[in-house]
Amino acid sequence: MGIYDYSVQPPKGDPISLKDYEGKVMMIVNTATGCGFTPQYKEIEEMYEKYHDRGFEVIDIPCNQFAGQTPGTDDEIHEFCTLKYNTQFPQMKKAEINGENELPLYTYLKSRKGFEGFTGPAAVAMKVMLKKIDKDYKKNPDIKWNFTKFIVDREGNVVARFEPTASMKEVDKCVAGLL
Repeated sequence: MGIYDYSVQPPKGDPISLKDYEGKVMMIVNTATGCGFTPQYKEIEEMYEKYHDRGFEVIDIPCNQFAGQTPGTDDEIHEFCTLKYNTQFPQMKKAEINGENELPLYTYLKSRKGFEGFTGPAAVAMKVMLKKIDKDYKKNPDIKWNFTKFIVDREGNVVARFEPTASMKEVDKCVAGLL
């Protein structure tokens, strides 16, 4: 199976096949409204506005699996994001991305790009926190926290995984290079 065999569920309506995004560069990101990384919404929206006309799509999948930092309903999450960050990219239904109830899309993404470590100024803090939660966190591909980003090229290949601590400038550079 490839990326285009999966679908995502908007808060209302029928599932959206990722085949609808064939030929586009995608960022698939698990988000949260009450996280220290939540301000990344601003930079993600800026990238969306800058690159959308060139074939860039953001697939925002809110998730409440990390310290309960996305407690609201789909409508409350959408309202928060549009009012605080003026987000225009599609936001999907809140979902699980790790564990027995994880979206099949995330099983696929993690099989293509596993965890390779944290970078950036917040890396040390993330390592310390995760070691308390799971001392073997480095040895599995699970999503470690909110705002983990997968980049998919125009051919449907998962080409990069950026942990939440990665510089958004590096994410932007990766996307720009694929457009």
